[in-house]
Amino acid sequence: MSHNTFGHLFRVTTWGESHGPALGCVVDGCPPGLALSAAELQHWLDRRKPGSSRFVTQRREPDEVKILSGMFEGVTTGTPISLMIENVDQRSKDYGEIANQYRPGHADYTYEAKYGVRDYRGGGRSSARETAARVAAGGVARKVLGEHILIRACLVQIGPHRIDRARFDWDETENNPFWCPDPVMAAQWEAYLDGVRKAGSSVGAVVEAVAEGVPAGWGAPIYGKLDAEIAAALMSINAVKGVEIGAGFEAATLTGEANADELRAGNDGPTFLSNHAGGVLGGISTGQPVVARMALKPTSSILSSRRSVDRTGAEVDVRTIGRHDPCVGIRAAPVAEAMLACVLADAKLRHRGQTGR
Repeated sequence: MSHNTFGHLFRVTTWGESHGPALGCVVDGCPPGLALSAAELQHWLDRRKPGSSRFVTQRREPDEVKILSGMFEGVTTGTPISLMIENVDQRSKDYGEIANQYRPGHADYTYEAKYGVRDYRGGGRSSARETAARVAAGGVARKVLGEHILIRACLVQIGPHRIDRARFDWDETENNPFWCPDPVMAAQWEAYLDGVRKAGSSVGAVVEAVAEGVPAGWGAPIYGKLDAEIAAALMSINAVKGVEIGAGFEAATLTGEANADELRAGNDGPTFLSNHAGGVLGGISTGQPVVARMALKPTSSILSSRRSVDRTGAEVDVRTIGRHDPCVGIRAAPVAEAMLACVLADAKLRHRGQTGR
């Protein structure tokens, strides 16, 4: 009942805290015989790690992953794969002042209400540091999916500033610190976030994740819907407060004629003329790109004083010091990719288990 595990056949259990000696995950259900190395997993972790620009937390963590089990002579054995990432740059003293205070917007109060005890150092288990383990697991999931499925994510909005879809270019996401596909907006975000950062404040963001090459047929009706499981996986990411698939909430503004993805005959089956469904109909993949977006709230750790209470019930003013992201969404793109990869790897194995293909 501790709920630290997700997935059905491809199962991931994460463990560890922000300021503990290490964190990691156990991946169970990975098929045997897949070539895998720590270097391949490290590639994905390097995209997420802190300290990569002035717009993210300056905590210096190498995020070096170690494979402890589930491998022999360079291939997976089919047994649980245990992955570990050591914490090397904790500054627990930064959190001494809030040991007995509840930070507004954080999980301090709810964790203590549930467990009667909480690790106040960096938020403990509720810290976004936990997502490093998910990114490592996502690297394993990508091996299960194979190279024909391409999973990418980008930022499409920071605060009130949205990208221009007419300038959308995936290659641009590698040219700026925001994973932004719009070079013009990336420059605007830089100026905007400099002001937010210098003010000691924070701002929210929207991340879009896309999986191309997913075949038709993955997922299941009603209670095993692919889009529902993607939504649950993305909602489990720290600071995410909303998820939409395809047109999402925008679909409420469309007519039936505009929203329906019309079909025509193609060389390898039906061809869709649009993708408002986000690659999923009736909970089952259509063969179109799977498209999901998640909205992240502003980072709750800010320098401005906020009203709260302490463990005794006394009213206090809380100001959070330490190293924090002015926009947590910037480092969320690799996490969104990882969670989408894990859900799809699970869907692939479940589909094969039911249909034999």
